[in-house]
Amino acid sequence: MRNDVITLISKTYTRNAYGVEIPAETEHDIFCDVKSISQREFYAAGENGFKPELRFDVFAYDYNGEDLIEYNGNRYTVYRTFQNSNNVLELYTERKTGTE
Repeated sequence: MRNDVITLISKTYTRNAYGVEIPAETEHDIFCDVKSISQREFYAAGENGFKPELRFDVFAYDYNGEDLIEYNGNRYTVYRTFQNSNNVLELYTERKTGTE
């Protein structure tokens, strides 16, 4: 049962007449379950320089490798995925800070 909605965001870049890359975002909404990060995941990710915050469980066919997620007005970066049984993909995220 997926009872929340997230926005998956992918970025593409095009060059303008001066050769400067201009980013464009493509968004689409999908259903998900929002989960807390386990203590084990928190410490393992922290050892690799990540600051995990939330896990989003989505149907695998809804996800196409997007790096960004928007949820409740906040942006998150996907740092790891895990395909479990039942065609569910776990997206492990940290809150996005700053600008890119």
